[in-house]
Amino acid sequence: MNLALTEDEAAFRDEMRNFFRTEIPADIRERNAAGEELSREDMVTTLQILNKHGMASPHWPVEWGGKDWTPMQHHIWLDELQLASVPEPLAFNISMVGPVIATFGSEEQKQKFLPPTQNLDIWWCQGFSEPEAGSDLASLRTVAIKDGDEYVINGQKTWTTLGQYADWIFVLARTNPDAPKKQAGISFILVDLKTPGITVRPIKLIDGGHEVNEVWFENVRVPAENLVGEENAGWTYAKFLLSNERTGITRLGFTKTKLARAKELAAQTAVGDGTLLDDPVFAARFAEIENQVLALELTQLRIVSSYVEGKENPASSVLKLRGSELQQLATEILTDVAGPDSLPFEAGEDIPTPVWAQRATPTYLNFRKTSIYGGSNEVQRTIIASGILGL
Repeated sequence: MNLALTEDEAAFRDEMRNFFRTEIPADIRERNAAGEELSREDMVTTLQILNKHGMASPHWPVEWGGKDWTPMQHHIWLDELQLASVPEPLAFNISMVGPVIATFGSEEQKQKFLPPTQNLDIWWCQGFSEPEAGSDLASLRTVAIKDGDEYVINGQKTWTTLGQYADWIFVLARTNPDAPKKQAGISFILVDLKTPGITVRPIKLIDGGHEVNEVWFENVRVPAENLVGEENAGWTYAKFLLSNERTGITRLGFTKTKLARAKELAAQTAVGDGTLLDDPVFAARFAEIENQVLALELTQLRIVSSYVEGKENPASSVLKLRGSELQQLATEILTDVAGPDSLPFEAGEDIPTPVWAQRATPTYLNFRKTSIYGGSNEVQRTIIASGILGL
């Protein structure tokens, strides 16, 4: 595949590059580039600016604010957004529940939820994983029993990312416990987190951060109209959602910016009579990662160009698998550049250790999760083996 852009594509790239660097506040982009934790307000500000200019959800249907772009234009949009260190549109809204509602939801659900989802007037979180149903999601035990024109939900969800900010949660729940297969009998339900019976509890991470939560449902009554699509068809919608999620978490632009930062800092790090970048072992390692990024970019272009709306694409597992591994390699090499300066954490600016180096190890450790969320990499290898290789 020829990666050279046409004249029109190059003009589109320049338009995106200028937009992201002029319309999104520089202080938000700088803090995001430095790996600092962004506030809810930062995310809302960013997404609402994007939405105002029609840049929030270009992959949605055109009638709901999407763009009639080519696959290459979609790729350029996301790549330039990440290269500019713009906070990415909240995945739960833009890449997950939004496309599910737009594809499988009723007209009433589309009218009610899509505009505020797109503008982050509703902040969504994901109610999929459970204590004993993470990678093996089909083993979930949360139940939703039909009672008249309501569902009564009982159960527990865990690792609910940014649930402390959320207004609504999209939940996979078992509506037919007697289904012959565990993938059957599961439904996709939209739940207002203000509904009585819901408890959100923080899970404190090793670095003291609060990113994930557990969510408890105790006799939570939800209108039956909040069921998306057909009852007991939730596994189909979940696979569609996860296909979108895995494509979105490739994050090649993010990896490129981390590698560029590592190269810049390595060129400033003295080693012997030269710099770390002059070291042949380091340079060879760096070049290998850059080649892997290029190879995955080619693969991503092939997959995106063959995307069919509403159809699960098992090849998205390749993007998830390699994309997560490359993100980890990029944060790892940045930690190696920091060396012993990566050991202090939040020690501040009053010591010789630079703040970027203090953030290196926590960022490296945090990105261990990329090989788990969206379906573990072991699961992705199984999907690749069966769905692509036919093994």
